[in-house]
Amino acid sequence: MSEQPIKGLVFDMDGLLFDSERVVQKSWNEVGRQMGFGERFGDHIYHTIGFNVVRREQYFKEHVSPDFPMEEFTENTRRIYHRIMEEDGVDRKPGAEELLKYAKEHGYRLALATSSRELHAQLLLKKYGLFDYFDGAVYGNMVSAGKPDPEIYLKACASIQVLPEFAIALEDAPSGIRSAAAAGMRPVMIPDLVEPDEAVLELVWRRFDTLYDVIDLLESDFQNS
Repeated sequence: MSEQPIKGLVFDMDGLLFDSERVVQKSWNEVGRQMGFGERFGDHIYHTIGFNVVRREQYFKEHVSPDFPMEEFTENTRRIYHRIMEEDGVDRKPGAEELLKYAKEHGYRLALATSSRELHAQLLLKKYGLFDYFDGAVYGNMVSAGKPDPEIYLKACASIQVLPEFAIALEDAPSGIRSAAAAGMRPVMIPDLVEPDEAVLELVWRRFDTLYDVIDLLESDFQNS
């Protein structure tokens, strides 16, 4: 059976459009030292990529301490994150703007599905000139269940009025791939900090090294075959 044509693209943000997960990791290391959680607290990011703040809090309470001070940790890491951002900036991932521009020019509907909170995500997207490409967006604070639950991707597809089977999801994180697959989309993975294991690869429709490869995918005739 031939595949449905692609009408929409739904993007994750951190680790996909921006090399921001490494900035988060630096902020966690610094705050972890300050709060007495050790020198390599940032290594926890490998287990929480794609989580919103609620799921991250659950993870920390299960794996660090039942009394983990999430509010204090979040406040401190946000401060450090923004300091690093102001001092060093953050790189856009290779092909990010090129893909958004290509997709927009060729009539695809574009949505954002990020676990980051709305304020943080919009500041980053506007600062680096990517915000206006999107026709719809769903942020981590707009869902009751974070990735890998499909809620965020179902809502993102609805925000651009594209059925999930006519959309691809662009992700760097295993939890995001699971979320998109559960929503009935075609998950495309461009790994960042974490390589997919075999279980995740079974859910992946395509795996690429950069977002430039997605432009090549869209330029091919597969969706019209």
